[in-house]
Amino acid sequence: MSFRKRNTVISAPAVSPQASTRAERQSAPGTRPSPLDGRLTTSTGTASLDTLLAGHAGLPLGSSVLIEEQGTTDFAGVLLKYYAAEGLVQGHHVHVLGYGSNWKHELPAISTGKTSSNVSRRIDSASEDRMKIAWRYETLGNRTTPNASLPIREKEGTSTDIFCHQFDLSKRLSPSSIKGTLTASPSSAPLGSNFEPSKAASPLKSFIKSVQTNLTSSPPGSIHRVVVPSFLSPTLYGGGSCCPSEVLQFLHGLRGLLRQHSGQLTAMLSLPTSLYPRHTGLTRWIELLCDGTVELIPLPSGPPSASVPKPGSKETDRAQGMVKVYALPIYHEKGGGGAEGNYFRENLSFLLSGSRGLVIQPYSLPPLEEEDNKEQSPASTVKDGIDF
Repeated sequence: MSFRKRNTVISAPAVSPQASTRAERQSAPGTRPSPLDGRLTTSTGTASLDTLLAGHAGLPLGSSVLIEEQGTTDFAGVLLKYYAAEGLVQGHHVHVLGYGSNWKHELPAISTGKTSSNVSRRIDSASEDRMKIAWRYETLGNRTTPNASLPIREKEGTSTDIFCHQFDLSKRLSPSSIKGTLTASPSSAPLGSNFEPSKAASPLKSFIKSVQTNLTSSPPGSIHRVVVPSFLSPTLYGGGSCCPSEVLQFLHGLRGLLRQHSGQLTAMLSLPTSLYPRHTGLTRWIELLCDGTVELIPLPSGPPSASVPKPGSKETDRAQGMVKVYALPIYHEKGGGGAEGNYFRENLSFLLSGSRGLVIQPYSLPPLEEEDNKEQSPASTVKDGIDF
């Protein structure tokens, strides 16, 4: 046994500068270590999308996600608004390409406790109604992706203690809730005196330089987010910006910033596949230069019903589209998650709700229900004035 004298002060070991910087990064608001390998992650603003990202329960810093969408809907734009709103609420620096500074007034507001409690009550009542069906269908409806049991939200308290906020699409984000900064950059080159594109620098290159300047001038513990909604859409981008050489240089520059500032920067892009199909070479290069690729396929809407569905009913829980996962961020020699193959083999669907946001869940056909109005047998009917 080893002995030492009493009342002696044990000197604490000296803290290395690397450990101090690591502690500063862990103390950054809106970040937490991954349960797989300990790298810092941040929330996308959508809880179900966080559970989908290879078991990291969030988007790892230094990675990017591409959201593809078919058709004329804008579900991908809603995901990007959640991503930007989460960054502004957490105090992050948000860089937006394609829109002006007024875009922050279109972001959803943080839902209050009353609405969240009402939603939870509706979910509980709906789950009680579903318990009447067979247990195997009930498990199919409630089954989520692997590692979904990880906590997505921390205990309610200050906004800095919450990893993923819950937003309300029916309201707009108030200035009092914004703690970060938003930097907007136009995506089309300014016109000259002859109404022709000027010979100034490309908007894509100017955006990369602006993000690089802000990263170098900001403190080491600050977190930055890059938002590129409706990438290469003709309504936002000019003809010169859609040139393949400009697009590839922009994506290579963004990927370089993500690798250089792997502890500060994340990015999320959306691409309309109706204009740029996946079988084209440019789209495949865009997918290769992004760390994760998820496609949203909206389902055709049925005929409008005369009555409005009640909250928590099966009409409101109906899937609005399918989700296909082609790649997930952080795939290295140690793997990405506990059971990565399930993300690609399983049929996923999404549902957009104003209070719950966009929910990604496994797709399963609803069970057949008994008809409410059954035909009565003639023997059971009793006519007036006639007794059998």
